[in-house]
Amino acid sequence: MNIALIAHDKKKADMISFTIAYTHILKHHRLFATGTTGKKVAESTKMDVHRFQSGPLGGDQQIGAMIAENDMDVVIFFRDPLTAQPHEPDVSALMRLCDVYQIPLATNLGAAEIVIRALEHGDFQWREIVQKKKEQGNK
Repeated sequence: MNIALIAHDKKKADMISFTIAYTHILKHHRLFATGTTGKKVAESTKMDVHRFQSGPLGGDQQIGAMIAENDMDVVIFFRDPLTAQPHEPDVSALMRLCDVYQIPLATNLGAAEIVIRALEHGDFQWREIVQKKKEQGNK
């Protein structure tokens, strides 16, 4: 599965703790992240993380493009609901794309733990069916 990891500045420590705690699950998937979040996750977990631009510089939109192409399976986005974000329209657009394309989106630690356990149990295998249909359509 392709998993996007995004965290606002005040939530990066939570993302690091989360990825360390669940390295045993995440290491079996392809990880993508916005700039600083990806760097910190890679350094903390020693996992390979494809890094996009930072969120305000277009990283959210790069992940959104993958969602629109049906190339992202899960988004874990630790948002800071108490701090205004200069790129809030990009954040809203990313969340909207998750809804449009039926991409599981966890925006807090509680939801992320449910999603990660579902990944561990294979509950998102329906995404593999979506990918196969996409590949067959491209032939």
